[in-house]
Amino acid sequence: MSFRENAKIIKTGCLGTGVYEIWFETSDIAKAAKPGQFISVYSADGSRLLPRPISICAIVDNKLRIVYRTVGAGTKEFSSMKEGESLSIQGPLGNGYDVNATYASKDAIIFGGGIGIPPMLSTVFFPELLLAFSEEHPEIAVSLEEYGSVRACNLVQDDTLDLALVNMEQYNIDKFHHAVLADDQVVFCVAKNHPLAGREVVSIQDMAKQPLIFFNADSVQNQLLKLRFELEGYTPNIIMRSSQIYTTLQFLKTGRYACFLYSSMTDKFPEIIGIPMQTPIRVKIGMIWKKSRYISSDMQTLISFTKKYYQMHSLIPSDKKTNGD
Repeated sequence: MSFRENAKIIKTGCLGTGVYEIWFETSDIAKAAKPGQFISVYSADGSRLLPRPISICAIVDNKLRIVYRTVGAGTKEFSSMKEGESLSIQGPLGNGYDVNATYASKDAIIFGGGIGIPPMLSTVFFPELLLAFSEEHPEIAVSLEEYGSVRACNLVQDDTLDLALVNMEQYNIDKFHHAVLADDQVVFCVAKNHPLAGREVVSIQDMAKQPLIFFNADSVQNQLLKLRFELEGYTPNIIMRSSQIYTTLQFLKTGRYACFLYSSMTDKFPEIIGIPMQTPIRVKIGMIWKKSRYISSDMQTLISFTKKYYQMHSLIPSDKKTNGD
């Protein structure tokens, strides 16, 4: 059961650059909360209707603590709140864990930073891996966050994320420890009823005439594509930017639009066709983690497991591998 209440702020603080804490005194939420749950925090500003979901960091009697990073107007507002003021919160939300019942006889390890993964990569790379890892290491909880490769690298650098799965075609990739998991290529994707669906390859000139859907600005793929268009003297006709693959696919199904995906993804979506580009854009996909950051033995377990997993389960089917792979 969750509750909605105006909770009194009894303590606030800045823990580091852009990172803050709030302690709330609650009537019911803290007493009902379990580890692993979160609350929705509502802005006092009526112009922002949607609440911000924030994990519960600590529970003491009728008090609970949240720790959050300021990433937008809502969390920036929270960071300016003072002791004695109140915010509307709802919770506890999420499944949580009964520590006494579930882990009474064993240790539980939770990664606080989490793993960053771009939306496009999360479709192909992580579902089966995460299931296999959880079956072999049920004592280790893994938290995933979706970010474009550019932002994911920045968040690893500033210690917000423990590691990230990224497109490694970035100028600063040598700043990180990394492990290459796969070589792939970007393909031009259309529905089977698209005018170019029958092509064996497509040129930049062909693609420049089509209404295109690109991923959001923090995507490395976007940078590579725009550079390729510019080098050949064309400007891509971008009609939409989206981080949601399934939204993009709905546009493609009309037969009018096109997008760009990794070749390894096309088998996941039989309703579309991936056409190689006349001059291929090849990419490396891999894990990164910060060189100067301590990596726990449990994180090392995940890194080692991931490397071995993709050695045994190739991401790129043999019929899709590019020359030289």
